[in-house]
Amino acid sequence: MELKKMLVGLEGLKVRGDLSIDIKGIESNSKNIKKGNLFVAIKGFATDGHEFISNAIENGAIAVMVEEGCDLKALKIPENITIVMAKDTREGLAITSSNFYENPSQKFKLIGVTGTKGKTTTTFMIKEILQKAGKKVGLIGTIATYIGDKKIKDSDRTTPESLELQQMFKMMADEGVEVVVMEVSSQSLKLHRVDGCDFDIVIFTNFSEDHISPNEHPDMEDYFQSKLKLFKMCKTGIVNVDDLYGAKIPKLFPDSDITTYGIDNFAKLLAKDVTITNSYVDFRVKITEQNDRVRTGIPGRFSVYNSLAAICVAKKFEIPAEVVKEALLEVRVPGRSEMVDNKLEIPIMIDYAHSPESLENILQAVKSYTRGRVISVFGCGGDRDSGKRPIMGEISGRIADYTIITSDNPRTEEPEEIIKQIEEGIKKTKGNYEVIVDRTKAIEKAIKMANIKDIIVLAGKGHEPYQEINGVKYPFDERIIVRDIISKLEKKGKKEKSNKK
Repeated sequence: MELKKMLVGLEGLKVRGDLSIDIKGIESNSKNIKKGNLFVAIKGFATDGHEFISNAIENGAIAVMVEEGCDLKALKIPENITIVMAKDTREGLAITSSNFYENPSQKFKLIGVTGTKGKTTTTFMIKEILQKAGKKVGLIGTIATYIGDKKIKDSDRTTPESLELQQMFKMMADEGVEVVVMEVSSQSLKLHRVDGCDFDIVIFTNFSEDHISPNEHPDMEDYFQSKLKLFKMCKTGIVNVDDLYGAKIPKLFPDSDITTYGIDNFAKLLAKDVTITNSYVDFRVKITEQNDRVRTGIPGRFSVYNSLAAICVAKKFEIPAEVVKEALLEVRVPGRSEMVDNKLEIPIMIDYAHSPESLENILQAVKSYTRGRVISVFGCGGDRDSGKRPIMGEISGRIADYTIITSDNPRTEEPEEIIKQIEEGIKKTKGNYEVIVDRTKAIEKAIKMANIKDIIVLAGKGHEPYQEINGVKYPFDERIIVRDIISKLEKKGKKEKSNKK
């Protein structure tokens, strides 16, 4: 594609060289550059792409995009290489990628879901409803990328980098996908990953403290403003007005087409007569002109909100009530209130809860229906918002009957230091707890102390099949861990019985 065409939509560019050259591909990693490519230099948190321009040119780049303010003289870019200087090369990468792949998001309906919690479950619910209605659906999110029920690839992050995202969109468009539903993180909005995307519908699930750190958001206002960017990119908005921040959005965008949903506050779509049990939620809602009874097999009050968001989408697509009800009853989401079947018949739930509010929600939900004790096993991720650690400790100490504080993804931090910060919070409560740094041993202790009336909540890892320590991801799938522990306990029990004989 002609370089000039790839730059459409970018303002304030400065150019040296020929814009009529034919570009064969785009890369932001100099190692992946091939002959005839455009190299986009990105200033990252750990490295600066401008330092690798010479490598990119050696590998075949015929044009480079650099960021305004860089020292061109110091970069010593040869005269035969076209230089495009952009105000923000992350934005430049997003727009050029979209243009290069012929703006694929315009070829299907694109639904974006943002919010602190509920993004993953809501996208899965929407996908299930649309597929039940006969549509070919793509999904991009925290767990994986799907086309229909086929998993394309596991995810490294909630929202892919812009180049990868546009490549996925192109593939989906080529395969005849009619609707794509995707999770949109605040970080992806802040770092321009979704620039150039043509959103038809966007959803705001809720907002609470999370992702406050030097490499994410400096404060809550920056976090919220990043979320709001999505509403400037869409045709239609769907908002949870029971959420304090969500309630502000219709007023902030008075000229936009916004549908509201909720349980407690006045909304266009309102859930009534809500019933919550240990295996499902049940509520009444007006899908069409009449009130319908809706049930989903994901317990917890938050499931009502996620279902309402999905129903709002269904109404936009004019999907029959019976199809919606059937889909919501059948939908299951890996690592979200996921029960692990086991031979000991001990209720063991795996949930991705990794923020204060999500941990509180899941513990409150299971507390409301559990006949015995709630045993909480959790840690906090390293290199992330440290302020939430004592808060989560306090929450578990207050709600759970017993807490085992352990390691999550420590990343480059020491697990013991993270745990000390969690302890600061739990010590403020009367909650019983212990520390077991090794997560496998922590899970084993929980299983050994539990009976069939109790429930074990393994919080934080969810769908993740790894544990990240010092930059290395080690295999750690809690479903496998649980089954291995139970299998060993069974063998040990049989051996002890045999010895007694």
